[in-house]
Amino acid sequence: MGRSQETFSKKEKEKKRKKKKEDKESKREERRTNSSKGKGLDAMLAYIDDDGNITSTPPDPKKKKVVKQEDIQIGVPKQEDPDPADLIRKGTVTHFNSSKGYGFIKDHESQESIFVHQNELTSPIKENDKVTFEIEKGPKGFIAVNVKTVV
Repeated sequence: MGRSQETFSKKEKEKKRKKKKEDKESKREERRTNSSKGKGLDAMLAYIDDDGNITSTPPDPKKKKVVKQEDIQIGVPKQEDPDPADLIRKGTVTHFNSSKGYGFIKDHESQESIFVHQNELTSPIKENDKVTFEIEKGPKGFIAVNVKTVV
């Protein structure tokens, strides 16, 4: 009589393979029964109520707000052109280096220090002079243009 060629470890490995196969099959069946495939579109939709909470009930069509396409603004709203009289400001020269050709003017309204270059002067200025000027946006901030001394 010959002995069986199957050892204990071979039997154990075969049992584990069968168990794994059965577990895999049971998981597949469970997924099939709990699957959301084939359900209607209504079951998949979610709505947001007035408070921002997600609900499954659709909003009341009577409370619907009508928005005109013209009322929708995307981006920054356009600003009106400022009045030329508002652009002329008054200030005091706080620093001016005539050898380098630049200085700073302190605006009387905003108390802001504004850069001025000698190319923007209509008459020569020095420190503590009262001046009128207009401002423009420069590469590093506001610059004073059309600078005139006030007598």
